[in-house]
Amino acid sequence: MDKLSDSLYLFADTCNVYVVRSGSEAVLIDFGCGDVLDKLPEIGVERVAAILITHHHRDQVQGLPRAVAQGIPIWVPSAEQDLFANIEEHWQARPVANSYDNRQDRFSLLESVPVAGLLGDYSSREFAGVRFTVLPTPGHTTGSITLLADVDGQRAAFSGDLIAAPGQVWSLAATQWSYNGAEGVAASIASLISLKGQCADVLLPSHGEPMRETARAIDLLIERLWGLLQDRGEHSRLFRFLDQPYDAVTPHLLWNRTSVSDAYVLLSESGKALLIDYGYDFMTGFAAGTDRASRRPWLYTLPKLKSDFGVQSIDAVILTHYHDDHVAGCNLLREIEGAQVWAAENFATILQFPEYYDLPCLWYDPIPVDRVIPLEKPIQWEEYTLTCYPLPGHTRYAAAIAFEVDGKRALAVGDQYQSSAAQSWNYVYANRFNMTDYRASAALYRKLAPDLLLSGHWGPHWVEPEYFDRLEARGEALEAHHRALLPLDAFDLGGEDQAATIHPYRITARAGQFCDVAVEVRNPFNRTVEARVRLVTPQGWTVQEPERRFTLEAYGSSETAFTLRLPDTAPLRRARIAADVTLGDQRLGQVAEALVTVLAPRGTPDTPNEAPGGPLKQGHSA
Repeated sequence: MDKLSDSLYLFADTCNVYVVRSGSEAVLIDFGCGDVLDKLPEIGVERVAAILITHHHRDQVQGLPRAVAQGIPIWVPSAEQDLFANIEEHWQARPVANSYDNRQDRFSLLESVPVAGLLGDYSSREFAGVRFTVLPTPGHTTGSITLLADVDGQRAAFSGDLIAAPGQVWSLAATQWSYNGAEGVAASIASLISLKGQCADVLLPSHGEPMRETARAIDLLIERLWGLLQDRGEHSRLFRFLDQPYDAVTPHLLWNRTSVSDAYVLLSESGKALLIDYGYDFMTGFAAGTDRASRRPWLYTLPKLKSDFGVQSIDAVILTHYHDDHVAGCNLLREIEGAQVWAAENFATILQFPEYYDLPCLWYDPIPVDRVIPLEKPIQWEEYTLTCYPLPGHTRYAAAIAFEVDGKRALAVGDQYQSSAAQSWNYVYANRFNMTDYRASAALYRKLAPDLLLSGHWGPHWVEPEYFDRLEARGEALEAHHRALLPLDAFDLGGEDQAATIHPYRITARAGQFCDVAVEVRNPFNRTVEARVRLVTPQGWTVQEPERRFTLEAYGSSETAFTLRLPDTAPLRRARIAADVTLGDQRLGQVAEALVTVLAPRGTPDTPNEAPGGPLKQGHSA
């Protein structure tokens, strides 16, 4: 055990384990194989108040089961929580054969460990009388953090594997988050710049020796990483974006060029800002995979927004649709900036209850909506009037946001159209696309006659007069393609291909409880039919009135509810139920499914929760 200062110690293990002593208590940063516990009495430590983890790799955490056995609380990076508390699912789901995912997420725990709490980005928390602040520093892993604390009069940065020595990293392989990219290299540069701004007195790496010439060590590493990127021909605009992440579209309207989906900023004379969408700010590329640890939002460009444009507060974010690349950062905005989340009434429920739906691109967690915006009714924000209009096409659950800024009529349209010309289709059938959507949206655009379109991925687009004619023609062409290709006279679902859906799609309840589901059925025929819906469940499950009959008008839809009792059984994950549908004399079969996770009875260990309850009541006792 090496003594670095009166209260700070380093134990060399499979990684550097740092001990911050406070009287007879201590906080450990990273844990290695756990042998540090045997050495703590030598420095007068009787109790470990907490173990704080910088990232999930096994050399940092393989000994955590020993900590669990001794009842020591474990705190982990929020983005990597599933790689600790739910690692079994990770190992079962992670592709092995024909995999192009080279991210080092396999360098994870072999068994799950209980997590006492999450180290949320930008949050501060006190352990054993020492306050630690979480700085997001992706690079070595997507979810990596640096922990900042004042120890013995010095600002210490426990930097994980972001930097190992002046100008060096512990691993370059870890920075390849995809098959052959350098996503983590670019992210490391951004993180190092952020870390340098903290003016730490000492850098304490997971591998390597403590560094006291912190600025020199960081600058040298940035220089060398940038040299590698230049040689690879990647991220050529990185420093340009770091220096100037926002472009002025008009004096009071900004475009964030660094986000995966384009975010926009409406500036008020009061010093407040209204964001239009906020997903993954300052992205250097997606990691392979779709797990939580591969999709990490942060608030990287907000300090530049405030300093460069005089923004005093982020008042709210208003959203065009629910997709993760447009909403992932909303919870961080609420927690750290105090910003409200606003969403149109046609998709606010999706944000709040994602488990209710079977849709692409859902964020992992519910996003509370502070203000539900009615469609086609103006609202006021500071000196601006905004109106949301339904905008189906890319997804049924979307809104166009109309407002005037600096004498120009602007329309934020999310991902409705793609390409720099903002007229190429971007429809996705699973988003509940209907073949008439683009004809309808063309009519909306002509009606509103914007001067400027704020696109979701292709930057702002200034509209010329003939633009609306082109949109109308393309909308008609798309509809014509579908009418020619689909047997609509016999079976017309408008192109969306879903005759039924079950809500919620993901259900979590305890063994022996009742839960409610609703089946929505759509009639694809041009005649009134009798609908018969039978709920299909695994053997041994019971359903109250398992079959329902009702009348559906031509091309109409209706919803019917079922109550099922979960079995008194061992925990199950994602058991399947289905809706078997017959319309008139046409047997469609099991056209819709839902997933049910059964938790153990109270008083016994649970399987991990899938999601909280949604709009329907769930899990009432038998």
